Amino acid sequence: MGYLHDGHMALVEASRARCDLTVVSIFVNPTQFGLTEDLSTYPRDFLRDEKLCREAGVAIVFAPDAREVYPAQFETFVEPGELAKSLCGAFRPGHFRGVATVVCKLFNMVRPDIAFFGQKDFQQCAVVRRMAIDLNLPIEIVTVPTVREPDRLAMSSRNRYLSKEDRQRALAISRALFAAEAEFRAGERQCEKLIAIARRHLDEVDRLQYIELVDADTLEPALSPLRHPAALCAAAYVGSTRLIDNVILRPEVSTEYAIKL
Repeated sequence: MGYLHDGHMALVEASRARCDLTVVSIFVNPTQFGLTEDLSTYPRDFLRDEKLCREAGVAIVFAPDAREVYPAQFETFVEPGELAKSLCGAFRPGHFRGVATVVCKLFNMVRPDIAFFGQKDFQQCAVVRRMAIDLNLPIEIVTVPTVREPDRLAMSSRNRYLSKEDRQRALAISRALFAAEAEFRAGERQCEKLIAIARRHLDEVDRLQYIELVDADTLEPALSPLRHPAALCAAAYVGSTRLIDNVILRPEVSTEYAIKL
């Protein structure tokens, strides 16, 4: 949605490594914002974004107008299923309906062979991948690992909303996730304990929406003892800014169970 950072540039780099031609779509999508969310204030700087794309070797910057994406009398939407109901979907009604619709439309406009999405938006990746499969879209969906600041805060366009003090407090989110990941690597496989470990580090956020450990494929609550890849996902408000993050916990994976990450 613009206001590009190194996380977006990692998607460009991944695309250029695999593809003959790279297209970046930039569109602040109104249908994925709730009535009280930050559509009007969402950071925008198209000239800066375009310059970054050109310097990174992007062939085409596709930045349609809202009236082109949603013309008069537009009324057809893509309605995602169970994958969109938990985590962020439980707190942002209609969000993934807007995401699925605009991504489907952008796919039809650009006609890519491969599309690259960031792991920070883990649930979005799952919803988009399911949509591509269910609607027989001939597109490979690739998830690129989250890019982080030197202090491990996940890069996000919304980080610019944070005051200096809030920026420091926001580190509690990644600190919580990595604390649980460390215990997982040390051998802990009980989901409740891993969640509790993460939760202990989240006192500095102003409002915790969720900290959940879910199956990386189905997004259903992970089962103990953890035997399949799982995503430990968090969403919290620091000041008035909503931030999300996750880490993937990968036990020994059997040959019959593989997640595209």
